[in-house]
Amino acid sequence: MFIKQPFDEFLGLVYERTSPTQVVVRLPLKALHFNSLGVVHGGIVSTLADVAMSNLIEPDDHGVQSAVTMDLHMSFLNGAVGKTLVAEANIVKKGARVMYADCLIYNEERDRVAKASGTFFINQ
Repeated sequence: MFIKQPFDEFLGLVYERTSPTQVVVRLPLKALHFNSLGVVHGGIVSTLADVAMSNLIEPDDHGVQSAVTMDLHMSFLNGAVGKTLVAEANIVKKGARVMYADCLIYNEERDRVAKASGTFFINQ
């Protein structure tokens, strides 16, 4: 199960749990995702990374998230263009109340667009 949030649904995010410690989230790109320079807005890329990493901790039975972001660090490597962005998030270390995660974001050509790391508070 994944977190159920209207904003994520509005963006059109597609989720896949590939292992207990990895989540892949795909974003089919639409015109509204691009800024005036013709690349995906950095806030959208950041949101994609944040959503992927927060979904590493499974939500409760109602789709309510069990982890909230304490710290998010983004590095933009290339302008994001194309038809799809893919975020691959992994648990780096998980304790009883805190999780450290990282995330790489690619376009459909597997060109790296951004990398992120985050610290998350686990509310379980």
